[in-house]
Amino acid sequence: MTDQTTAARGDTRKAGFDRRLIPPMMLGSVLNPINSTIIAVALIPIGAAFGAPPSQTAWLVSALYLATALGQPIVGRLIDIFGPRRLFLLSTSLVGVAGIVGTLAPDLGVLIAARVLLGFGTCAGYPAAMALLRSEAERTGQDSPAGVLTTLAVANQTIAVVGPLLGGLLIGLGGWRSTFALNIPLAAVAVTLGALRLPKQPSTGRAARGRPAAQIDLPGMGLFAAMLVSLLLFLMNLHVSTWYLPVITVAAGAGFTVWELRTKTPFIDLRVLGGNVPLLATYARALVAYVVSYAFLYGFTQWTEEGYGLSPFHAGLVQIPMFLVGIAVSVTVGRHSGVFGKLLLGAVGQIAACALMLTLTAGSPLWALVVLAVVFGVPQGSNSLALQNSVYFQADPQRTGSSAGLLRTFAYLGSMIASSATAASFGQRADTAGMHHLAWIMLGAGVLYLLITVFDRSLRRLSATTA
Repeated sequence: MTDQTTAARGDTRKAGFDRRLIPPMMLGSVLNPINSTIIAVALIPIGAAFGAPPSQTAWLVSALYLATALGQPIVGRLIDIFGPRRLFLLSTSLVGVAGIVGTLAPDLGVLIAARVLLGFGTCAGYPAAMALLRSEAERTGQDSPAGVLTTLAVANQTIAVVGPLLGGLLIGLGGWRSTFALNIPLAAVAVTLGALRLPKQPSTGRAARGRPAAQIDLPGMGLFAAMLVSLLLFLMNLHVSTWYLPVITVAAGAGFTVWELRTKTPFIDLRVLGGNVPLLATYARALVAYVVSYAFLYGFTQWTEEGYGLSPFHAGLVQIPMFLVGIAVSVTVGRHSGVFGKLLLGAVGQIAACALMLTLTAGSPLWALVVLAVVFGVPQGSNSLALQNSVYFQADPQRTGSSAGLLRTFAYLGSMIASSATAASFGQRADTAGMHHLAWIMLGAGVLYLLITVFDRSLRRLSATTA
C-alpha cells in the first residue's frame, strides 16, 4: 500500500510543473528590468556627484542595454549546451560583483563598467527561465505553460512599476550608491535559490550530451559581437563621423553569415532560423513593438517634464497607470494560450495610443495624459506576453535558450532605435512639435506591427495548436 501511495505521489509530481522553480526563475528574470528602471531616477544624482553632464551619464543606460543585447543570445546558447543551472549561478554571481563595484566606484568610468557587468550578469535569467519551461514541458508532457509564462510577464511589469519608486526611496535613504548596493542581496538570494532548486543535470536538450565544449562556436560569437556592437554604437550616435560603424556591421554580418552556414555547430543555426519564418516574424514584431514602447517610456516622459511642465516625480506618476493596466491586461489575456488575439490587441492599442499622442499639446488637461497612459497599458501588457509565448512555441526546442535571448536582443535593438528617434525628434528641447514628430514615427512602427501580425498566417495555426 505504501509503495502504491509513493508511486502515486511520484506520478503526481511528474504530472505538473515543478513550482519550486518559479522563485529563482522570477528573480532571475527581473534582475534586468529592475536595473533598467532604477537608474532612471539615479542619473541626476550621479551626474551631480561626478560633475558629468547628461550626455555622459546616458552611457549608464546604454551600457546595460548594449551588454544585454550582446550577451542574451550568447548566454542563451551556452544554456542550451550546458543547461540553465551553471549559467544562472555564474551570471547572478556576476550581478553581485557588479553591485560591489558600483557601490564603491570612484568615478563615472568605473560606474559604467559596473553597468556593463550588470548587463552581462542579468543575461541568464530570462533564457534560463524559458529553457526550464521547455525541460519541464518535456518531463510532464504538458506543452502549454500559459500560467507560468503569464507569471513571468507580470513579474517583469510589476518591477517596472516598483523600480523608479524603489530607486527614489533608496536614494533618499542612502544616496545613489544604494541603487547599486541593492544588487548584492538580490544576487545572494538568486544564487541561493538557484543552488537549492535548479536541477543539477542539464535537461534542456540533446545538445547537452556528448562533448559540450566542442559545440561552443567562438568565431561565430565573436563575429556576432562585432556586428551587434558596431550597429548599436552607430544607432546611439547617428552622425556622419561614425560612417565606419555601419561598414563594420555589414562586413561582420557577412562574415558571420558565411561562417555560420559552414560550421558544424553554429552559434545561431541560420539554416534552421532562416527556414523558421514565423520565428523571424516574431523577432521583427518585437523590434517594432519596442520602438513604440521605449519611445513612449523615455520620449513622452521627457516631454511631460520639459514641454508640459511636470516635475520629475509627477512625470513618473503619470506613467504608473500604463504599468498597472499592463499588469491587468497580462493577467486577463494570459488565461488564454493563443497568441494571435493578444498580438492583434497590442497592435490596435499601439495605433490608438500614438493617435492620441498627436492630439496632445502643452495646454491639454492633465487627465488627457493619464488617459494616454491607460491606453498605452493595453499593448504594454498584451505584446510582451504574446511575443514571449510566440518564441516558446515557435523556437527549435533544442535552442530555446538562444532563441529567447535573441528575442531580448531584438527588443533592445528597438530601444536603441527609439533612443535615436527621440534624440532626432527633440533636438535641444523636448517641445510639443518634437513630441508630435516622435508620435508619427511611433505610429508608423505601430502600423508596421499590425501588418506583420495580420498577414502572418502561421499565427492562426499556432493559436489553434496551443488552445
